[in-house]
Amino acid sequence: MSRVALITGGSRGIGLGIAKQLAKEGIDLAINGVREEASVQETLAELRGSGVKVEYLQGNIALKEDRTSILEGLQAKFGKIDILVNNAGVAPRTRSDIFDITEEDFDHLMDINQKGTFFLTQAIAKWMTDLKAEHPESAISIVNITSISATVASTTRAAYCMAKSSLAMMSQVLAVKMAQAGIPVYEIRPGVIETDMIEKVRETYHKGVKSGMTLEPRMGEPKDIGKVVAALVRGDLPYSTGQVIVVDGGMTVPRM
Repeated sequence: MSRVALITGGSRGIGLGIAKQLAKEGIDLAINGVREEASVQETLAELRGSGVKVEYLQGNIALKEDRTSILEGLQAKFGKIDILVNNAGVAPRTRSDIFDITEEDFDHLMDINQKGTFFLTQAIAKWMTDLKAEHPESAISIVNITSISATVASTTRAAYCMAKSSLAMMSQVLAVKMAQAGIPVYEIRPGVIETDMIEKVRETYHKGVKSGMTLEPRMGEPKDIGKVVAALVRGDLPYSTGQVIVVDGGMTVPRM
């Protein structure tokens, strides 16, 4: 029986890059996104072209009722889950100085990037624990996509940085908890990746790359993250639960 992966925010950007790589691995996909299913049919068809089962689970993870719907849809359509990839997230509505962030913008970002991710993971991790107890041989794992912003401070993206650092600690705590069930948990911290999330500052990042911001002279691509996720869920990094994999082209390497 094929393994099943749920990828939040999996219909575009980094999430889609991950989905494409996991489809190549023969892993069935539950793709979560907020857009109507009709608007992502072409994407779903492309993924199904790899010969795997693909289902779309629409929902906003910031909403409790949507998280319940996602879980119930996963159980109804697949009956199990082997891989949870927490990828869904939003950029700040505006890049405001830390002194100017509004409570509304703060809540909007935190509800999706932090709170929604935590409570969806809580529910699915409980189910994973039961599944692992029933089938000890199953290769179940959790991969959290955070950001180098978990440790790299930005005064114009304070809430985003705070949310990512919170997810980094969630990964650590979850790794401790899930080890009791034999389920590894990993964190991937992407650097600057070519997606629509950086649309407003793309030119700034391109200039930064040209001036040496990254050691590898290019911006990252969604498939770069996808290949790392594929390696993790294949078990290519054994004995490594709780580890952080930074995929940033060397951007955060200390230099003199």
